[in-house]
Amino acid sequence: MTSTIVVGVDGSAPSLAAVEYAARDAARRNAALRIIHVWPPLTVGDQEVHETERRHHEDVIAEAQRRAFDCAPDIEVSTQLIRGDVTDRLGREAMGADEVVIGSRGRGGFAGLILGSVGLALAGQTAGPLVVVRTSPRHTYGRLVAGYDGSEESETALDFAFAEAQRREARLKLVYAWQPPTLAASAAGYGTLIQKCFDEQMTSVRQQLAPWTEKFPQVPVEQVGVCGHPVYVLSEESRTADLVIVGSRRRGMIRSTALGSVGYGLLHRAHCPVAIVTEKEDGR
Repeated sequence: MTSTIVVGVDGSAPSLAAVEYAARDAARRNAALRIIHVWPPLTVGDQEVHETERRHHEDVIAEAQRRAFDCAPDIEVSTQLIRGDVTDRLGREAMGADEVVIGSRGRGGFAGLILGSVGLALAGQTAGPLVVVRTSPRHTYGRLVAGYDGSEESETALDFAFAEAQRREARLKLVYAWQPPTLAASAAGYGTLIQKCFDEQMTSVRQQLAPWTEKFPQVPVEQVGVCGHPVYVLSEESRTADLVIVGSRRRGMIRSTALGSVGYGLLHRAHCPVAIVTEKEDGR
């Protein structure tokens, strides 16, 4: 069965950048691209106003389709113009997709997409990878970055990260950002103790990552450990990356917490697209 990438559009610059990203990714995956524009319920007005509004929404999705073909002329592209609640309809249409791509900010139905309830709902509840794109990249670095903290969520993200690096023939940098325990500044041997804890953590992390590097021997991998907050560390790494990948918590948790502080922080600060990866349910 052909895999499918879904991209949500609203005509804004970030959503058109998302279309470009999704089209190129569809070409890499030999996947079909489905472009979705959700048309909010009709506003009050006469027939002429409604027709003008309809033409606007048709133009939005037509421009997105043109942009997709410009980036990847050989991919299969379909479009859907859907009326209804943006969060509900886009989330419903995204079910079953291999990847969902959206812009970081929107207008109209996507207003406040990431900072508001729509983006949080998608990032916290979409099973599988959700890629958030801010702008079209000016450079291609051939380098992906994945955050790893040893959790089940980061294990799910690793599978996506290695497969994506393999598809792109890119390097993969695995970053473990470790925050030292809080100790009194005057504690004797503070520096030595911190270094010992850090070395022990890195030894454990390398052991946990070994199966992944063995599974994908053709992917050039760099493993680094850094003392610092993961949002800051990964945001800095994103300056010279094509994609930053992190995991999110399982579906079914409260929407405001499902994304997690690292994923939420990256959506504010990253300089490249961010992939938030949530484990799919069995059978999907």
